[in-house]
Amino acid sequence: MAGYDAWLRRGRLPEAALRAAAEPWTRAVCAAEGELRVETAAAELTEALAGLLGERPARLRSAGDAPCIVLGTFAGCAEAGAAFAAPEQAAVGGEGYRIRADADGRRVVVAGTTGIGVLYGTYHVLRLIGAGVPLAGTDLCENPANGLRMINQWDNADGSIERGYAGRSIFFREGEIVDDLSRVRDYARLLASVGVNAISINNVNVHLPETLFMTERHLPRVSGLADLFRAYGIKLFLSANYAAPIEIGGLDTADPLDPGVRDWWKAKTEEIYRSVPDFGGYLVKADSEFRPGPLTYGRDHADGANMLAEALRPYGGIVVWRCFVYNCRQDWRDRKTDRARAAYDHFTPLDGRFLDNVVLQVKNGPMDFQVREPVSPLFGAMERTNMTIEFQATQEYTGQQRHLCYLVPQWKEALDFDTHAQGPGSTVKRVVDRTLFGGSHGGFAAVSNIGDDANWTGHTLAQANLYGFGRLAWNPELSAEEIAEEWVKLTFGADELVVRTVLAMLMDSWSIYESYTAPLGVGWMVKPNHHYGPDVDGYEYSMWGTYHFADRDGIGVDRTRATGTGYAGQYRDPNASRYESLDETPDELVLFFHHVPYSHVLKSGKTVIQHIYDTRFEGAERAEALIAAWRSLESRVDAARFAQVKARLEEQAAHAREWRDVLNTYFWRKSGIPDAAGRTIN
Repeated sequence: MAGYDAWLRRGRLPEAALRAAAEPWTRAVCAAEGELRVETAAAELTEALAGLLGERPARLRSAGDAPCIVLGTFAGCAEAGAAFAAPEQAAVGGEGYRIRADADGRRVVVAGTTGIGVLYGTYHVLRLIGAGVPLAGTDLCENPANGLRMINQWDNADGSIERGYAGRSIFFREGEIVDDLSRVRDYARLLASVGVNAISINNVNVHLPETLFMTERHLPRVSGLADLFRAYGIKLFLSANYAAPIEIGGLDTADPLDPGVRDWWKAKTEEIYRSVPDFGGYLVKADSEFRPGPLTYGRDHADGANMLAEALRPYGGIVVWRCFVYNCRQDWRDRKTDRARAAYDHFTPLDGRFLDNVVLQVKNGPMDFQVREPVSPLFGAMERTNMTIEFQATQEYTGQQRHLCYLVPQWKEALDFDTHAQGPGSTVKRVVDRTLFGGSHGGFAAVSNIGDDANWTGHTLAQANLYGFGRLAWNPELSAEEIAEEWVKLTFGADELVVRTVLAMLMDSWSIYESYTAPLGVGWMVKPNHHYGPDVDGYEYSMWGTYHFADRDGIGVDRTRATGTGYAGQYRDPNASRYESLDETPDELVLFFHHVPYSHVLKSGKTVIQHIYDTRFEGAERAEALIAAWRSLESRVDAARFAQVKARLEEQAAHAREWRDVLNTYFWRKSGIPDAAGRTIN
């Protein structure tokens, strides 16, 4: 299937120079230990080298004098222990690894404190080989920056995927876990290869069919999934229904302070751990978008999360509690209630009350994964609470994997944002990796972008977002360009024109998508429910709090302290003062923080209305140019993947023209101000 191998391509490296660079140590793999993840690493390396180099390496239990790649833990493998001095071993954490290659091409040693570290190190070796980096003289030590590197599946028991744009679930069909887990195993390989170590397998919107996964009938199958993921160093989580004690437990309440409810969760959690001894814990969406939660009983989020944390604590499990909580029955006439404020207002009063095995999962922005929004002010506001950052790899509001939109540059901006919580340098990435405030748990989460499409992600180039999430979670210091180039080489090979062209397409794509969709940070403007396609007023008079307030005179949301909702004041200075000031707010966020006339002049020198006109026209042209760039690779990319990407880019170009025409026409009619360039607007 075209694209199925993704960046773990098993086809023979076409470049003779790359094959030669991997010789001669790749002729044999030595793994003496029987540890589960070391065995997985040896199998992965053996199969990959057989495909890449066209010759299956020998499997050795003792290296002797043979040229080979040695895999093992410091304590369990003599060669691994001897290759690194005690201080070098001490520098390796539980998931870290060291790789050392002789300059003479005889021995590469991949070693870790644990088998999981050996597995990650093995995938690093394969990245080097696939990207054409010579192994000779390699000497490196890596540890992940973040303890939790988690994928959230939004898969439903019937096989559908909420906000899924790449086919149906690979996990579920008609209320059951699928019988054939071969594709799940291949997904585990993809995730482990970029360092993902946790997965919640079902949708955060948990209904009765998914709630049943924690019952005796389904737990044996859940256990089978956990066994599969365990071999790749990935812990399995379940999204939990807060009302489970009522829906499957026969209780008449889910009050977190009710002793019977607390006992029910303790018993249920013990039952799960009997089936899955290394169960990761629960992911919870509560009191959000009609999902049940502790607020129903006059309790707060700390009460609810701590109840579950107490049940999990004896087994080392954690609660990942989502902070996507807001009033979804808002009166659109109300200009003071502000959805952007909601998470901060709900959770900051609870700082210090959550148990140490509770982690708050916070979306990168305060709204809902828009193409442009500020960083959530919750980061840096809760110094005594564990926190992860949540990204959406599935492109709900960024083209739904029918448009090209490489999201790593957006994620990098969020991670590098300075909260000033402890002065300059208090970046979001330091909040979630726990180096700023400390804490017991932290890290990254992403909503998965895969389904059962042949190439996993619908759009072949959308694989770069899944790859990029894992690499960024492991090392947030990597640049978006470094990650993209790595992915292109691993996926398409080392052809210089292919690498240069696809890299440029990826790096331009976020800007291109933003340039023809909602402008200047205002967001939304999409068709209701499915969110694909332009509808400027689609949510303007709804209950969801997603307004742009465009009228005949201007556009934007006043979120200042002086005259608006006060949202800008949720940040620490200097961010609060910058967003409060119209003159200092960055152009790309001006409509998120301020209601301005169409004639307002941006820092670019253009008026708001002219910016809207110009960028819509430019965006459509730039989307069209992506097709030409891809066509230049027709003889250099296999026919199936070439055709698939070409079809997606053609759809994107047509859709960009629709966005251009709908938005420009709307604002021309609304404002009555003509395009200064005299272009045709209907």
